[in-house]
Amino acid sequence: MTPMLDQIWFPISITFRIAAISSCLVLCSGVFLAYIFARHNFRGKELVELLITLPLILPPTVIGYFLVIIVGKNGIIGQFIYSITGTGILFTWQAGVIAAYTVSLPLMVRTAQAAIESVDKELEYAAYVLGRSEIETALLITLPLAKRGILAGLVLSFARAVGEFGATLMLAGNIPGKTNTMSISIYSAFQAGNDELANFLVLILTLMSLLSIALTGKIASRGKLNA
Repeated sequence: MTPMLDQIWFPISITFRIAAISSCLVLCSGVFLAYIFARHNFRGKELVELLITLPLILPPTVIGYFLVIIVGKNGIIGQFIYSITGTGILFTWQAGVIAAYTVSLPLMVRTAQAAIESVDKELEYAAYVLGRSEIETALLITLPLAKRGILAGLVLSFARAVGEFGATLMLAGNIPGKTNTMSISIYSAFQAGNDELANFLVLILTLMSLLSIALTGKIASRGKLNA
């Protein structure tokens, strides 16, 4: 592989790897949180919702700083990881997954929560009357009926993970051939005056963003037609 192709291929491959793993984690945990928020009231719910939504408001570098404190070698989670693995997680592609997950989770939670709240509760009550448990009702009725909102949230979360820059730079760094995602590579290429590489990666990210917007809109429009 030529140096130019390697400069293009690695950022694309590592970005998609991070975004794919992050999206799987977001799908599982995000739908669970969305269901809890939509169907249950508990003490401190507003605070938890606020903390989950915070990454949408705070600058990515601030989120990255908080993550460094938490998962760094001396952090609460970082110390635990170091005691098990004997090494830290900072400046690895796994750190990039953590950053992407953190900033994209709110999109899934908010979108899925709205979809779940739109499901008619009478259908759930009917399932309870027929002897179904809450878990069975959620898996067989609530979530299938909210699937379009969940899918839209997944698309948005994936797109957000692909385009993540600030938190990833703080947590995973900019290590060529190791943690340089597309967004970070664009920044580095611009700084180095490599306009050809920067333009190519910008084009890819722009096309992906347009595709994500179009796909999300199509999912939403189909949901309205089927409503």
